[in-house]
Amino acid sequence: MFFEPKDPQVLSHNPLYACIVPRPIGWISTLSEDGRANLAPFSFANAVSMAPPMLMFCNNGVHAQGGVKDSAANAESTGEFVYNMATWDLREQMNLTSATLPREVDEFDYAGLHKAPSRIVKPPRVAESPICLECRTWKVLRLPPMPGGGNNIMVIGEIVGVHIADDAISDGLVAITRIKPIARLGYTDYTVVHDSFSMTRPKI
Repeated sequence: MFFEPKDPQVLSHNPLYACIVPRPIGWISTLSEDGRANLAPFSFANAVSMAPPMLMFCNNGVHAQGGVKDSAANAESTGEFVYNMATWDLREQMNLTSATLPREVDEFDYAGLHKAPSRIVKPPRVAESPICLECRTWKVLRLPPMPGGGNNIMVIGEIVGVHIADDAISDGLVAITRIKPIARLGYTDYTVVHDSFSMTRPKI
């Protein structure tokens, strides 16, 4: 089977979504310029550099009330955001924060989550998340628009503060299989990290 992305209707659903997986979930908290908290998950998100530490998330589409969605708009206007790790234990709350809600609704409250203060940036963290990364916005890129004109906005931030729960650390390492991060697959499918294996890079 072969198809060009410009014509994805070769199957009942676009298979390209299932071809680049698993995708970490960027669970992004921000504050608006007038101090309203926002929390939303993005399945196009990842680290892009460790020196300096940088990560990105892509805010796709248009807000139901018009304009750019809150996460990208807030990260650009205030210059700050927080990445909160979505885990198996937080899967239902993460999914609730993906709902299309009016701008004035606080997704923390809607999903029954608690806010924890950040150390360096102003947006709050998800208190229940075992790993939270405070970020300063470095650059906002406008990618080619979606069919129909929807926004494709990539926000790149520098990590300036790292929070790791004490019980997420074992023998000096982050215990990934203990905290069970979740990731997006294709369609409405997700996966959870509950197993791992190690390989040493060969020396030539």
